Amino acid sequence: MDYDELAVPGVRALTPYQPGKPIEELQREYGIKDVIKLASNENPLGPSPVALAAIRSELDELARYPDGNGFELKQALANKYKLQTEQITLGNGSNDILDVIARTFAAAGDEIIFSQHAFAVYPLVTQAIGAKAVVTPAKEWGHDLDAMGRAVTDKTKLIFLANPNNPTGTWFDKTELEDFLQQTPERIIVVLDEAYFEYASQLQAGDYPDGLEYLARYPNLIVTRTFSKAYGLAGLRVGYAISHPGIANLLNRVRQPFNVNSLALCAATAALDDQNHLMASLELNQLGMGLYQQHFEQMGLSFIPSLGNFISVNVGECAMGVYDSLLREGVIVRP
Repeated sequence: MDYDELAVPGVRALTPYQPGKPIEELQREYGIKDVIKLASNENPLGPSPVALAAIRSELDELARYPDGNGFELKQALANKYKLQTEQITLGNGSNDILDVIARTFAAAGDEIIFSQHAFAVYPLVTQAIGAKAVVTPAKEWGHDLDAMGRAVTDKTKLIFLANPNNPTGTWFDKTELEDFLQQTPERIIVVLDEAYFEYASQLQAGDYPDGLEYLARYPNLIVTRTFSKAYGLAGLRVGYAISHPGIANLLNRVRQPFNVNSLALCAATAALDDQNHLMASLELNQLGMGLYQQHFEQMGLSFIPSLGNFISVNVGECAMGVYDSLLREGVIVRP
């Protein structure tokens, strides 16, 4: 039997998401012990000690299901950002949230707009539900919001925006976002993916927009964030969306029960309170970013200025060749 024929058309044509090469895999292949992994935008400081303590305190309760509503984490987020808990949807990482949004608001035949060079999950969730991907050309490696606005049709249901964008690190400013939201019909859901918000808000405080400031005026806006990056909890998979309560109500109908585990819930709640660890992570990233840019310039390599915790550089030759050579030195990047 050809099992592919049993799947829906969108799934048959999918190619699985390719994560950064795991450290263990490189160790097995090359016998290298001291591996440096730069391929998945992880926090080199790891989790907050406060978060680790919270995890240890929860271990004896692992036989019980987590709080399916995530009350304490929602309350902590609401207090930090001055929100209603009814505006929050929790996810198994923000990837989970993006998938839930697509399945909630789009279906086969609908159109979903995103930019060239945008996050790889956008085309995956679009194709899986059988929607049509409308990919607008990038402008200087980043989002061309004017082109995305022109791409809107009667069939458009969703627009994905990443600010800053992964993998290019590019961003758009407050004026550009405001103009785009004003021009987008209210019937279209705009998803503002701020997975790297903490890094960006520190590096570009002047005109980098905070998506939460636009929610009251634009009820069709959903802001997604994660604890995987600056908070160093990538292994626990916990992210969240903030939106109009009516939208959150719909998302919470679609998300899976207990989609965030108990260790993730308690660790994320604790991590929100450890401002010192967060600031140390941001400062280390800023230092590292400056070093990369300095050495790229000395080597005559062009790069894309980034507001994330990663940077794209033109290595001047076949990227796969450089990638393979770095693997043999115990360094994992993305080609």
